[in-house]
Amino acid sequence: MVNKKKRPLIYYLKKDRFIYLLLAPGIIYYFIFHYLPMFGLIIAFKDYKPFFGLEGIFTSEWVGLKHFMRFFKSAYCMRLIRNTLLISLYHLLWGFPAAIVLALLINELRGNIFKRVVQTVSYLPHFLSAVIVAGMIRNLVSTDGGLINAIIKFFGGEPIAFLGYPQYFRTIYTASGIWQGIGWSSIVYIAAMAGIDQELYDAAKVDGAGVLKRMWHITIPGIMPVICIRLILQIGELMSVGSGKILLLYSSQIYSTADVISTYVYREGLGNMNYSFATAVGLFESVVGLVLVLGSNAIVKKLGQEGIW
Repeated sequence: MVNKKKRPLIYYLKKDRFIYLLLAPGIIYYFIFHYLPMFGLIIAFKDYKPFFGLEGIFTSEWVGLKHFMRFFKSAYCMRLIRNTLLISLYHLLWGFPAAIVLALLINELRGNIFKRVVQTVSYLPHFLSAVIVAGMIRNLVSTDGGLINAIIKFFGGEPIAFLGYPQYFRTIYTASGIWQGIGWSSIVYIAAMAGIDQELYDAAKVDGAGVLKRMWHITIPGIMPVICIRLILQIGELMSVGSGKILLLYSSQIYSTADVISTYVYREGLGNMNYSFATAVGLFESVVGLVLVLGSNAIVKKLGQEGIW
């Protein structure tokens, strides 16, 4: 048995210094914008007064769970949680498998040029800002010259103010989110498919397996670890619906279905300057997300698949 000499940590830091240098920008970003702000979470348990600045974080009165209880007792609590979960679940149920299906279809394309064009066109919407996407949605559903209402009028119907009725918002938001993110999400699956042994496909063809059987018995099992990891991460975001596009699309008329936790935090924190209350609501959202990640990871591992850790 070979006895390998244990080297000090500094040896590996020097040896792989260029790799660590590549990691530095990402580490610095997460430290500044994700870990350093965690210090401010303490104001969720205090009556923070913004006029006192940084000093107020230490000198403000400690109130414990007061702001959490205020949120749970408010008339908006259940509506916010329901809207957040429903929008996230719609995206999970429709958007998550849609990216896998798109990746499977792109993987079956044989013309390299056409394959690259389809892949590029599918993920370009990911780079559009929320402002542009919201503007496109408003133009599409506009009662004055919007494409969707033009089609409705062509068939003899009456124009509908889609963004003025609560029952349409979740469908519009989910559909636009899938359109914007389906191509970008499929890249991960396409990359995983590239690592599958091509001899498996050749052997399956010899045995007479068609396209669908090769997908079901080779491709999907081959990318299953990636699917599980992506699923865990998306379940962890069930309580985290981005506020940007919603703020650009919604109005007080459709709060009953469009108002989510992130938009409520925005209104209370920046609009009403209730920083402690908004921080408490945001912390609740993050804790629930952590529990969902831990729970889904444990379930995936129990089912015999690879989890995140």
